[in-house]
Amino acid sequence: MSVTRRTVLAGATAMPLVASSARGQSNAARFSLHFAPHEGSFASRGSRLDQIAFAADQGFTAWEDNEAATRPVDEQVAMAKALSSRGMTMGVFVASMPKWGQSRPILGANDGAEREAFLADIRASIDVAKRLNATRMTVVTGFLDPRVPLDIQTARVIDLMRRAGDLVAPHGMALVMEPLNTRTNHPGVYMQSIAQGYAVARGANSPGVKILADLYHEQIQSGNLIPALDACWSEIGYIQFGDNPGRNEPGTGEINYSNIVRWLRERKYAGTIGMEHGNSVKGRAGEERLIAAYRTIDAV
Repeated sequence: MSVTRRTVLAGATAMPLVASSARGQSNAARFSLHFAPHEGSFASRGSRLDQIAFAADQGFTAWEDNEAATRPVDEQVAMAKALSSRGMTMGVFVASMPKWGQSRPILGANDGAEREAFLADIRASIDVAKRLNATRMTVVTGFLDPRVPLDIQTARVIDLMRRAGDLVAPHGMALVMEPLNTRTNHPGVYMQSIAQGYAVARGANSPGVKILADLYHEQIQSGNLIPALDACWSEIGYIQFGDNPGRNEPGTGEINYSNIVRWLRERKYAGTIGMEHGNSVKGRAGEERLIAAYRTIDAV
């Protein structure tokens, strides 16, 4: 996950028949799962707020915005109002954005300055989450320091995440740590698998610290998706979809998202599923294809 990555995302999905709300009206059946598109998923439809309205009309019930914390307060408020008026919930935004080009921060290093800066970001993000009515915030647990033993880095990251969890938990919020793949997108990051996230979350032992299970990253790095979700389920606080290769909508790669959806239904998962990917086809044809892809997996 990164700023540049967000420019290529897309998504969509379905629920029983939709009723009109007091302040907005849908023209399609609502998705039964809370799939969350983002700005760019429906780029041809206009501004961010226009895209939210279009997504609601297609039956989507959630939204994501990685860069929400960097937007002016008035834009945050306007987005929250647009989502509320259409009965949509806010998914994740990034609470502490890494410096991707510099491979920073290194949260397990001997110098604790970057850990304190990370905590400052979390404090600032609480107000953003309140404005957005969000309960989940994405964090990346930094990069590896080749000079420090991995076990020491892990202990420091656990301690840091416990402190961060103590900041957000009283507000009914949770930080969701995102493991990232090192083989295609993010070489050198500290957290590289859902299993590693599970170890840190268990160590932090806080309701404010969970895992973001991005299945695109996990498929590249480790595979074995359903067993990994099953083993780590107690610590998973958010899920994102994206097919591999290509990081586009379900059905364009090797991941059997219909089976993933079946498994999530068996688990009675009621949380948000972020559409953390791009559209395989540009323009409106690609947007229609995106919606159809989510209708297909939502119908299983």
